[in-house]
Amino acid sequence: MSNWRLRGDPKTIGGVNVVTEELRNLYYKRLLPIEKHYSFHHYHSPSYEDADFDNKPMVLVMGQYSTGKTTFIRYDILMQLDGIQVKSTSVCRYLIEQDFLGSRVGPEPTTDCFTALMHGEAEGIIPGNALTMDPKKPFRNLDPFGNTFLNRFQCVQMPNQVLESITIIDTPGILTAARKKLSRGYDFPAVLRWFAERVDRIILLFDAHKLEFSDELTRAFEALFGYEDKLRVVLNKADRVDSQQLMRVYGALMWSLGKVFKTPEILRVYVGSFWSEPRQMCDHYQLIDLEEEDLLADIRNLPHNAVVRKLNDLVKRARLVRAHAHIIGYLKEEMPTLFCKESKKHNLIYQLPVIFTKIQQQHRVPAGDFPDCTKMQEQLLSQNFSKFKKLKPSLMASLDKLLNNDIANLVPLLQQQELQNKPLAGVLDGEFLGTFRRDHYKRHPFKEFKDGDDSEQDSIEWIVEKHKPKYDEIFYNLSPNEGKLSGAKVKEWMTTTLLPNSVLAHIWRLSDVDADGMLDNEEFALAVHLIEGKLEGHWLPRELPSHLLPPSKRLNMTDEESN
Repeated sequence: MSNWRLRGDPKTIGGVNVVTEELRNLYYKRLLPIEKHYSFHHYHSPSYEDADFDNKPMVLVMGQYSTGKTTFIRYDILMQLDGIQVKSTSVCRYLIEQDFLGSRVGPEPTTDCFTALMHGEAEGIIPGNALTMDPKKPFRNLDPFGNTFLNRFQCVQMPNQVLESITIIDTPGILTAARKKLSRGYDFPAVLRWFAERVDRIILLFDAHKLEFSDELTRAFEALFGYEDKLRVVLNKADRVDSQQLMRVYGALMWSLGKVFKTPEILRVYVGSFWSEPRQMCDHYQLIDLEEEDLLADIRNLPHNAVVRKLNDLVKRARLVRAHAHIIGYLKEEMPTLFCKESKKHNLIYQLPVIFTKIQQQHRVPAGDFPDCTKMQEQLLSQNFSKFKKLKPSLMASLDKLLNNDIANLVPLLQQQELQNKPLAGVLDGEFLGTFRRDHYKRHPFKEFKDGDDSEQDSIEWIVEKHKPKYDEIFYNLSPNEGKLSGAKVKEWMTTTLLPNSVLAHIWRLSDVDADGMLDNEEFALAVHLIEGKLEGHWLPRELPSHLLPPSKRLNMTDEESN
């Protein structure tokens, strides 16, 4: 298992900050002056700030209510184990491994606000209005959405290791068709589009039992147009349908997504069971396990790919700015000096699709770089064309230099820095899979003794002993050979637990104390004890605490040390 993770602020990592700083400088030097000259921010997104370059990768989690969004964020994988009594309160933990302030889970619409989960030394909530005033947070440009939205926006800070590497945005559940007429009081799709432009990944969850596409869901999809490369779709609660039903539901979801996004490219749809109920045994549980690992691996790689994403978004923005400048410049050239300004304005707005085509042909601007024509027409109705600026050759030359030379010069540097800093730019696998947490274990059964407690360690009873008869029954039912179970037999039994392979591998390493590739009855009892503890919500230790060593292994180790 990989044991590297992102530490501290991304600005301090090796030379990756060199590329980030260069992107920042290029934006302020070449792109921002053009945005201001042609009032780009009145039609499209606000200008970038320092926090947009310095912030950690962000993951936007969205979907209809009761699809498992908040549970996906809160919980990590703990599954029910055959042959062992597990409390019915066992839940599945996935990303941050803990509850967060203000979170609730239920079948009704429980999440009614946007919540940014960020790392902090102490737990606390920052309200939306105060959050938009913080220059170190990348949310200052949300202020124009007004108090109605800001009262439904908050930042929850907590000392969580996963949040040292990424920021997670939890969203309100999208309303179903029965509630489509209710108004949120703010432009919900516009807020989603604001986040879609800035986040690194968009996780869209669907419930396998309800695939209805409401009006609000369709409008939310429209807000994601142009950012499909960031989108990952999850068909959740797939363990509650059989394989035949899953095939039909999967096909129906793909068909519906194709109609909404109107693109020949097929979106990646993951099959998972990210919610608060223990996973049920089903024919496709191995598929669910593999799909969940693929999705979590995709999220783990976000810190490593963060600079690439920022570069990609800057290029996408620069191409949109170029198209916008040509549109404004053309409209200015066509406006009369004195008379019939208003009628000419409306005529130009009506002819905007034709104008787009002319600009494409005359200036070789790709059609994909242009904004939505209908939306642009609506925005132009309230503008004074007389205040528009003509094309300024020096600014356009600077923009062409940015796209043709400056960005191209950054690519080799980025590749070089990726090779040099790859071991630093990721999230520890165990933090997502709930395998262990450094220096923080629950008291029982995995707590380590402090230094100097050797006498207590030697005299303490092996806590596995009281449950060993139950574990021995499982052990002997597996038909050991000469008092030991082979690795193949133990693996076959362990995989029936539905725990992730990485978690089971770590439990095997802890349990095979003598490292002979087999487990005797004491080592097997230790393995089952560790699995039970994991199911009860404990963190697995990185190394086996001495008080959990089987008694026979303690004697062997003492003899080895004395020799």
